[in-house]
Amino acid sequence: MYRLNKKALEILRPEIEKCCSNDSIGKTEKQIVIKRLEKMRLEKGYPATIDELRDAVIDIYPQFDEKVLKQASKANQPPSALSKIISQFTWVAIFLSLPVGLVWFVNLPYPMIRRPVAEKAPILLLPSYISMDRSYRGAISSLEQGEQLINKATSPTDIELGAKKVKEAQAYLDNLPVWFLGYNPQLYCSFFGCTWQFTFDEFEEARRRVARLDAIAFQGKNALTPLDRAESAIKAAKQKYEQASTIKDKEQAITAWQSAIYQLEEVPSETLAGEAAQTKLNAYKKQFEDIQIGTLIAAAQEFDLEAEKVKLTQPLVASELWQQASNRLNQIPKENPRYLEAQRLTAKYQVKLNTSSTQTGGSYIEAAKQFAFQAAQQSQNPPHPALKWEQIQKQWQRAIDQLEKIDADEAGYVEAQKLIAQYQTNLGIVQARTEAEAESQKILSQAHQAIRSLVASPPANTQQMKSEILGIINELKTVQPGTTAYKEAQQLLVSAQKRL
Repeated sequence: MYRLNKKALEILRPEIEKCCSNDSIGKTEKQIVIKRLEKMRLEKGYPATIDELRDAVIDIYPQFDEKVLKQASKANQPPSALSKIISQFTWVAIFLSLPVGLVWFVNLPYPMIRRPVAEKAPILLLPSYISMDRSYRGAISSLEQGEQLINKATSPTDIELGAKKVKEAQAYLDNLPVWFLGYNPQLYCSFFGCTWQFTFDEFEEARRRVARLDAIAFQGKNALTPLDRAESAIKAAKQKYEQASTIKDKEQAITAWQSAIYQLEEVPSETLAGEAAQTKLNAYKKQFEDIQIGTLIAAAQEFDLEAEKVKLTQPLVASELWQQASNRLNQIPKENPRYLEAQRLTAKYQVKLNTSSTQTGGSYIEAAKQFAFQAAQQSQNPPHPALKWEQIQKQWQRAIDQLEKIDADEAGYVEAQKLIAQYQTNLGIVQARTEAEAESQKILSQAHQAIRSLVASPPANTQQMKSEILGIINELKTVQPGTTAYKEAQQLLVSAQKRL
């Protein structure tokens, strides 16, 4: 309630005009008085008394009419409780007597209709006030319920229900007339005791809360999908591991299991699904680690058994198996309780591997000599076609590859290095023979083509004929001895020289 109402100010204004003079001093005095009254007009509080009104004008206008002051003071007083009741019942009676169509029309959600009605006859907007109050209360109630369910969710059902409540709050907010922000229908609130203010800041804050909760609910529901997917993958991997009959199948199941645990770690921790994932993660990791370590040790022991079976007949295979066993055991971390057991097994397999290495080195040397023997045998009685020389190259290369498998700390390393030097020399010779053979065959083929062309179209000029024959002779002379093309090239060379 303002200290000076509009009606009282309008009563005082004519008397002020009557008392002021038309000169500059009079205008200034008038502005001072009007400013004092306007200040009361804007101040909220108890209505100004007649003494306060008198004090505002008497020092400037001692002649101010007392009757006007009394009349303005009376108009400035609020209506009595009885008059309020009579006024309210009067407005209700007027409202009830109005046609339904008119009430419907003035309550249409258009500012150009509602604003004038709200100023002149607010009782006509009673349906809008009721809807407004209901929407406001519904928005606050749904928003608080949704916030409680989402922020303190204990199950996916809470998130679903919370998201539903947030949607309801959004619908209620959408029904509130934004153009009415900050307007408090006094008549309606005098009947029903409004507890809301419906300010712009409150409206915007409610919308922000709705948007934030909607995003949290959306993220929470989305996080449930990777959680379910990760748990299903872990369950499938465990089942596959239990059904596995070989170490290879078990290792494949463990790889899938590890991948599923990584998926579980990626579930957002700030969501309900993330909290559930973190709770389960430690148990899953502990179980996985126990299974993984047990599988590594079991695999190493299985490789050892297989190596023992073939160590006499296939020492190379046995060495490889013991190496694989050691590799598996080396994956067990120091902090694991079975680390010492793994180290004892590793030492045991390393001894077997070192013992086998001596036999393995001799086997590599023996295998290399076999390849070298085959290469030397195939090289006999040259010349050979380029394709055969290529096959001989492969044999020498295989011999070298076998020797390079022998490590520096193994027996036979020195002998292997000597043989490597010898075999690489032989390989270089064969590579040169291969290139010479290929080049000689190419030259011979070109010479044949030139001869056929000369026979088919001999030049009419004798000198030109001699020139072309000389070209063929020069090409044939480049065919290298020791190639399959050399003998034929010599025969063509003699024939060409005779024609020349």
